[in-house]
Amino acid sequence: MAKTQSVTSLGEAPEVERKRRMIRYTIAMTVRVLCLIFGMMTEGWLMWVLFAGAIFLPYFAVILANAQTFDSAPKTSAAAQAPTLAISADSFREASDK
Repeated sequence: MAKTQSVTSLGEAPEVERKRRMIRYTIAMTVRVLCLIFGMMTEGWLMWVLFAGAIFLPYFAVILANAQTFDSAPKTSAAAQAPTLAISADSFREASDK
């Protein structure tokens, strides 16, 4: 066989994916805490914007953390091709003659 066959294409390892999602979620929650802290120290419309960010950010953090990433090139599975063996009838005749 000249070329290696691939039965399936594997995605990202579960450990790598979990780590990536946890980093995204941690960053979003850090921004939320900063919104709360700065919201308590400001007044006016900026206070309301920061509090709105602190309230709605957990929802968007979960959505972003669990979002699937798609590569630019889609992974396609290669079709598995089994090698075919051909045994001629003459081989059976030679074996039975012995």
